[in-house]
Amino acid sequence: MPPTAAKRDPETENQAMDWIEAITGAKLDRSLEWPDQIKDGITLCNLMNKLMPGCIKKIDTKGGGFALMQNIERFNKAALEYGVPVREVFQTVDLWEKKNVPAVTLAIHALGRVAQTRDDYKGPILGPKMAEKQECNFTPEQLAEAKNTVNTAMYGSNTGANQAGMSFGKQRLM
Repeated sequence: MPPTAAKRDPETENQAMDWIEAITGAKLDRSLEWPDQIKDGITLCNLMNKLMPGCIKKIDTKGGGFALMQNIERFNKAALEYGVPVREVFQTVDLWEKKNVPAVTLAIHALGRVAQTRDDYKGPILGPKMAEKQECNFTPEQLAEAKNTVNTAMYGSNTGANQAGMSFGKQRLM
């Protein structure tokens, strides 16, 4: 197993399949293995077009491997435009050659997470909601009071601790 490849999790794969079906309205062929259901990229392109209408103009439905692999590239490009972080988008070979199937599942979950943050999204939830920025506004009095607070690390646990008498290579006897 490649060092970057994680262990597959059937539960997260099923969650991803359920979410794709709910968004696209199309049933996946569950008799096939998870990556084989989306390997041609057609379902992924349709998914992105449901989330961001018209973002993928051309979807190859037939042709050789190269044409179908372009569908995966189109999906990844659209996912990045949608807001999925670049570190959570998979490589085409991760899906096409099943090099790193967990990366594909992670990308679908990341897409679901990002979708929840968009105002125009009203679909089903996939995974945890992203944290929202919370501003803290302290009054000048609160900030002044905080300067007088003693950190618990300063309460004598390290008082007098130093390395006096120690030198490099010298054994410390207790």
